[in-house]
Amino acid sequence: MFEMITSTQYATWVRESWGWPYALTLHAFGTAVVVGLIFIIGLRLLGLFRTIPHASLLRLIPVIWVGVIVQAYSGFTLWTSKPDKYFADGMFLWKFSLVVLGVIVTLYFQKILKQEAAGWDKSGKASKRGVQFVALTALCWTAVLVAGRLTAYIGTLYG
Repeated sequence: MFEMITSTQYATWVRESWGWPYALTLHAFGTAVVVGLIFIIGLRLLGLFRTIPHASLLRLIPVIWVGVIVQAYSGFTLWTSKPDKYFADGMFLWKFSLVVLGVIVTLYFQKILKQEAAGWDKSGKASKRGVQFVALTALCWTAVLVAGRLTAYIGTLYG
């Protein structure tokens, strides 16, 4: 199956043309959007940026999902260039698992943000549950970021 994927015109374009730099650039921007906005939301819930109402943080959630979609598309594009090597590398499998966990945690965090945002504006501070979920979400996406950087060294860490 990997041989079939690697021999497609798309995978060849990625390996032998401008596909790799385009996809890598999109992947970096997608990651920056997701991690950056999660941290902005997190810092607001921890008390910084007090001029931003908690309820307005909800407007950032769709942009985060656009970033996730860009990451998925560009990540798939990069993966097509050498799927056998990626699947043989433990760090890539960790990264992929962390992405799935990050998406799940972000879905729950979005739900909590929607449920509690109005109350946070009235009380002036986030609930303990909201702070815990933003910390977990930020931790997951930071781990994705680190694992993603380490996948650049596929084959060099383990022989």
